[in-house]
Amino acid sequence: MSFVLNSSNQINFNDSLLNLTEREKRFLEKSWAKPFAEKIFPNIDEEPFSVLYSDKASRPNTPVNVVVGALILKEMLGDTDDELVDALMFDVRYQYALRTTSYEEQPLSDRTLSRFRERCTTYETETGIDLIKECITGLSSQIAEIMGIGKGLNRMDSMMIASNIKKLSRLELLYNCVANLVKLMQKKEDSIPEGMEHYCEADDHNKVIYHMRSQNTDDKIKTVLEDASILLHKCKGKYDESSEYQLLIRVINEQTTEDTDGKLQLKSKDDKTLDSSILQNPSDPDATFRFKAGKEHRGYVANLVETVDDNGSIITGYSYDQNTHSDSAFLKESIDSIAGTEEYETTVVTDGAYGGMENIELAKANHINLVTTNMQGRKASEIYADFIFSDDGKKVLKCAGGQTPITNKYNQKTEQCRITLDKNTCNQCPYKDQCKPKFFKKKAALVISWKSAERAKQQKYMKSEEFKEYARFRNGVESLPSVLKRRYHADNMPVRGRLKTKLFFGFKVAALNFQKLFNFLNSSNLCTQIPELC
Repeated sequence: MSFVLNSSNQINFNDSLLNLTEREKRFLEKSWAKPFAEKIFPNIDEEPFSVLYSDKASRPNTPVNVVVGALILKEMLGDTDDELVDALMFDVRYQYALRTTSYEEQPLSDRTLSRFRERCTTYETETGIDLIKECITGLSSQIAEIMGIGKGLNRMDSMMIASNIKKLSRLELLYNCVANLVKLMQKKEDSIPEGMEHYCEADDHNKVIYHMRSQNTDDKIKTVLEDASILLHKCKGKYDESSEYQLLIRVINEQTTEDTDGKLQLKSKDDKTLDSSILQNPSDPDATFRFKAGKEHRGYVANLVETVDDNGSIITGYSYDQNTHSDSAFLKESIDSIAGTEEYETTVVTDGAYGGMENIELAKANHINLVTTNMQGRKASEIYADFIFSDDGKKVLKCAGGQTPITNKYNQKTEQCRITLDKNTCNQCPYKDQCKPKFFKKKAALVISWKSAERAKQQKYMKSEEFKEYARFRNGVESLPSVLKRRYHADNMPVRGRLKTKLFFGFKVAALNFQKLFNFLNSSNLCTQIPELC
């Protein structure tokens, strides 16, 4: 299939719009279809997707902007793939939005959508390039420009995304991995080891896990581990490339050890190697475990960057990863997209999880004013905020009382400065009880770090009115996870795996952004401010 750009401006005499009455046209223009056709569809860049198709002369591809636009509408309107295909055939709003009113036959089918998604995830697996994210962030920039939203003020937050998997006991986890490999052997018509035929029976899972009460759980696990050991030996070399074999190896390595006789034994639940990255369910090998806010989470985490202005707000950036990925790491990865300039600094308001001196310094270097609404870790003495350090943070130039240190020794390992001061001056200093230096016969000594001084400055700033305004401003970003989960069903995606769920999540972000644009264009205030848009 070869890549061809879409000629969406061609109109023929069979255009379905020509058959509408004037009343129907008025209703159509008031619907979401018109702003989508005029503001979103023309800004979907097809060129980056050319790498998904052959450069040889062959049957042309389904227009990329039609597919991408349809997937955005699918998330906005809560359609399934089949419902979307049906709606495009019989609903003129979909056709108008995607500019297919002149088509004799609508270009989408359920296979068109699934194959396009598969091409995108395969390409990302091979190259690491997320074409969908690039497309959606590009659309976000266009929407922000239409709404007149500058990128000077941003807020950031993360949200847990639940994988569509069941919480498994250790017995179920081991059983499922063994059963999946046995079923693969049956599918390939390979000889199944004696005594393992029951794994292929439809009701065997319930029998083993729930019904065999005469056998305790430890005995069941022992039996499954014995079967796993036999399978690993039999399938080695023959099934190395299969996911079923690889997952069985993974779960055995993670959950078991070998005793002196070479037999597999289940690890204790307290074993430190059983961390949050271990396999949660063979149905979704990428999903990880995280305990946050008193709840267990299995799946992924998304990070959202929302740009806010007087005209509204838009999600201008997002990231997606396993839920063990930290907020601090997300900030580092987002720096380039939110960086300011020497003339125009940007402000990013986050919670304390995005903080830390390393992130603050990285933000400063990229002309970003990073404001965290709370702090993690131990508090510093606020008097440290008045200490003046050199630019590299390795020398104290003046203490809080204005005294220049007699000596200054910097410890490379602890990143702390040990300074000595005049004893008599320190004794008379009004800040003596706050600094708490150690007094010796002739001198006073104090150990302080540049990091603690910067932390003290942050603590001091957190008491200001400006900071309180930023804290109230940051609270607004909390609505995004709620909307994405309640309205766009981010926790109930019909696919599994990091790349596949990330693709679906990206279209949900695009749908939410278009809804914000639609509301903006329909607002009564806009009509008085920008009449030409109404």
